Amino acid sequence: MKVLILGGGTIGRTLAEALKGEMNITIIEKDDSRAKALIEGGFNVVVGDFNYTATLLKAGIDKADLIVITTMDISTIKRATQVIRTNNKEVPIITVIPDEISPEALQKEIEEEIEFEAKFNHALSPRIALSRTIISLIESFAERKNASLLYKKLMELKEKGDSLLIVMHDNPDPDAMASAFALKIIAQTAGFNVKVVYGGEITHHENRAFVNLLGLDLLKVSRGSYEIKRHPFIAIVDCQPNGNVSILEEEDFNRIQILIDHHQILESLKDRISNGAFIDIRPEANSSSAIMVEYLRALNISVDSMLGTALFYGIYTDTKKFSRLSRMELEAVEFLANRINYELLEKIENPDISTEAAEILAKAVLNRRAYKNVLISNVGFITNRDAVPQAADFLLRLEGVSTVLVFGIVDDRIEISARTRDVRVNIGQALKEAFGDIGSAGGHTQMGGARISLGIFKLAKDKNSLLRLVEEAITEKFLEALRIKES
Repeated sequence: MKVLILGGGTIGRTLAEALKGEMNITIIEKDDSRAKALIEGGFNVVVGDFNYTATLLKAGIDKADLIVITTMDISTIKRATQVIRTNNKEVPIITVIPDEISPEALQKEIEEEIEFEAKFNHALSPRIALSRTIISLIESFAERKNASLLYKKLMELKEKGDSLLIVMHDNPDPDAMASAFALKIIAQTAGFNVKVVYGGEITHHENRAFVNLLGLDLLKVSRGSYEIKRHPFIAIVDCQPNGNVSILEEEDFNRIQILIDHHQILESLKDRISNGAFIDIRPEANSSSAIMVEYLRALNISVDSMLGTALFYGIYTDTKKFSRLSRMELEAVEFLANRINYELLEKIENPDISTEAAEILAKAVLNRRAYKNVLISNVGFITNRDAVPQAADFLLRLEGVSTVLVFGIVDDRIEISARTRDVRVNIGQALKEAFGDIGSAGGHTQMGGARISLGIFKLAKDKNSLLRLVEEAITEKFLEALRIKES
């Protein structure tokens, strides 16, 4: 790559020294003594004024791949840009500009004053560039600090015991499982024996494929089981011990030493967990997997293709197929790009669908009821609760539909999943308003869920009566939260 650097002062020489040996560098410098010093330093130098065509032609502007203007004199930048564009209309131009002028303003001045379309590609202000560098360093320090505090906590615990229990929410999704997988690797690096557990079901066909293809060692346990009691320390990932974690008893809370999540911390939780626990809650993140990638990077822990694939897919699903990425997710995806087994990823994303899941999708379509642009569907009594959000995703694709709620009855509870693409609706808040006082509910702006104990609904005489009562209650509360009247 042939690069012309216009100006051999401090900035020009610094750039040339940094790029020396990697690129074909030519410096244009009109000051004889400075040019001589550069030549003695081993640089290829053309002596002359870069505001003249003859000098640029001598430097080989016709074959240049990039030009860097290092002066901050506005009149010189204007003239140099015009001369460059006269001789090479396509070559990219990078220029340094004074702090007091913006790239847009300079571009406008060039075109107005010299009546010449002489565009440059990038303009950098030293003040802005310095600010960005400092901000980057601060963010990097913050990332390392969180990871260091986690590792420090693990080493403190290691002095008291070497067994750690990682708890996911009852029906873990790929983000929860990938995050637990990553935390397990980190804890094992610190010398812990680790067990990852959950209390519900992994029924979604993609989630089962995720576990099987990646060989994740997960254990289903019951509330009060020996497997929970035998570990001196508990870590919670991608959840908080509320309605989504049923396996922990109250006395287990004093053993929670690590809590990592991207959902806002529950106020009631602060008084129930040890003051010395490591708590990292990132509401600004859209996935816990991205947080775990930050830890792995900062701790220089190797990420193989299995872990990389798991974390990538965890981010993919929790960001709704990358439709809402924070800076943290973007950086994590960039880091994971070369650490993914794409063949496995394809098999995880497109596994065979189970018969029950197909039946639930069919019920969701057949049982849908429309209220303006809102669909509510009752899929009845089911065992595969993961098919409920899958059905909600499917119904949202229907023409003219902006908001969807699907619910089904699993054992002694009502499972609810909702989706929206209406920018006026925050579905997480709507679910909380509708069902927060009778169960656990919440989520993000576009997707959310709720779980309600059947409670008094069990008094219904038969299953049909039960379904009718549940549907009436859920429909009324949800539409009320959306400020829609039934018709």
